[in-house]
Amino acid sequence: MVVLSKIYTRTGDAGTTALGDGTRVPKTSARVEAYGTVDEANATIGLARLHAEGELDDRLARIQNDLFDLGADMCRPGMARDAEAEYPPLRMTQGQVDRLEAEIDAMNDALEPLRSFVLPGGSALAAHLHLCRTVTRRAERLAMALAGQEDVNAAAVTYLNRLSDWFFVASRIANDDGRADVLWVPGANR
Repeated sequence: MVVLSKIYTRTGDAGTTALGDGTRVPKTSARVEAYGTVDEANATIGLARLHAEGELDDRLARIQNDLFDLGADMCRPGMARDAEAEYPPLRMTQGQVDRLEAEIDAMNDALEPLRSFVLPGGSALAAHLHLCRTVTRRAERLAMALAGQEDVNAAAVTYLNRLSDWFFVASRIANDDGRADVLWVPGANR
């Protein structure tokens, strides 16, 4: 269990932060940008949950916990050194990706196929889920950029990819199972 007795440490005042292995890096590093954006995505889920109920809220709560796992994974570089660590680092697993895929499939089964692109909006919950989707896509792009420079757990990146799809399908569920989706009309305002 994590115990935080003091919130500020002053160790980051010079523009650096500590990674999970204790290494200090600039706060602008690609790794910090990636897991910081995962944290931002998690905060958008908190907003969405203000409008969610029942099973959807339960699923969003699980995703928030997963995103803390993902942040812990991404803040710990050097997967090749995991076996040497005093405590095994927390890493995302394929099982977490599989759960998202099963939930996407189950939600999507209730929906009519799309015949147009969907604009972000509709119900308050759907609009917030679209915001979750776009911030998650940015986190995925940053994670991919990091993976081009450093070792990154592939399951973490795959999770972000599936999660943005999850948010899209969930937004359709939140729009009366797609009946209240706001559809794009190409060239409507020419």
